[in-house]
Amino acid sequence: MRILLVEDEKKMASFIERGLKEEHYAVDVSSDGEGGLSRAEVNPYDLVILDVMLPAKDGITVCREIRNKKLKTPILLLTAKGSVRDKVQGLDSGADDYLAKPFEFEELLARVRALLRRNRGLETPILKVADLELNDPTRLVTRAGREITLTSKEFSLLRYLMIHAGQVVTRTMISEHVWNESFDTFTNVIDVYVNYLRNKIDKGFEKPLIHTVRGAGYVLEEKDD
Repeated sequence: MRILLVEDEKKMASFIERGLKEEHYAVDVSSDGEGGLSRAEVNPYDLVILDVMLPAKDGITVCREIRNKKLKTPILLLTAKGSVRDKVQGLDSGADDYLAKPFEFEELLARVRALLRRNRGLETPILKVADLELNDPTRLVTRAGREITLTSKEFSLLRYLMIHAGQVVTRTMISEHVWNESFDTFTNVIDVYVNYLRNKIDKGFEKPLIHTVRGAGYVLEEKDD
């Protein structure tokens, strides 16, 4: 999943970005409110993590403007202000959740996972397609009970395909949600990673789950014989 982090404190931004990437999320970072708003308008993010105290335009204003533009991207507000009044203001501006600084990174991750699940209508953090299972919090992937070891990007790609199981996903959709804004769309990287996944997910099993839809993209599903 692709996340926009809007945070002007360099150390904090670096810490959060590094931690999210270690959890297999693609992350874009903006250091001010204007830049964050511009990115949110242009790119199809799965989540925005938005600091309240920002230069150029504060987080509450950015949040309101995102909602005024009818963008439904989940928003998690971060702020050093932890009073009830501040929380109410943040939530009333259109935010989906609110986390006061300082915070434990594990709590941030839990809130990120919960917001992503809610946005996708998922009830649990465990994704299942046929005998393939992905446990998001533990990063455990198995097929027919056999553990499968994936790289960070392979895991992100598989998670995206499983969230959209049964739906055709285009290369553009994959690039927008699994890679960040520096991704070169003219390369064959996506096809290469799909092949990596096929070798790990499908090879040695009776039924393949990852299918190519000619001229469209890919679909992950169990097809009848």
